[in-house]
Amino acid sequence: MDTNSISGRLQEEIDREKASNAYLMSLVALMAGLPLPVLNLLASVIFSLLNRKGSYFVRWHCTQVLISQISVFFLNSFGFTWTMRIIFFDLSPSNEWIAYVILVLLVNLLEIIGTLVSAIRIRKGKESSWWLFGPITDQLVRKS
Repeated sequence: MDTNSISGRLQEEIDREKASNAYLMSLVALMAGLPLPVLNLLASVIFSLLNRKGSYFVRWHCTQVLISQISVFFLNSFGFTWTMRIIFFDLSPSNEWIAYVILVLLVNLLEIIGTLVSAIRIRKGKESSWWLFGPITDQLVRKS
């Protein structure tokens, strides 16, 4: 048996686990810092920085997670701020606020489902590129 092929397969398995963990880490951070949207983004940034010298595969998936977290961060932050203003400054909930909260909940639910599916697919060795964030990630991450 060729030791290079064994070490190559072992490295692929390690890379799949790291890439899968990038997705799972974002879920753990979401659960831990649920009321504060910045904690999830901060966890994704740190994980990406820790893996910036990893393989292309790991860097690509860390970047895709980071991009998705940035977009969800802005949606959640605006909703959080709007909700806090309603609670603390005697603003009344409007139809627009209700619609926005429903939108944010749906986007977050889709992101959680997509994250779980991606983590499982990557762990099995299958590719997982999100329709909106995959092409952006392709432009940002270079093969080295």
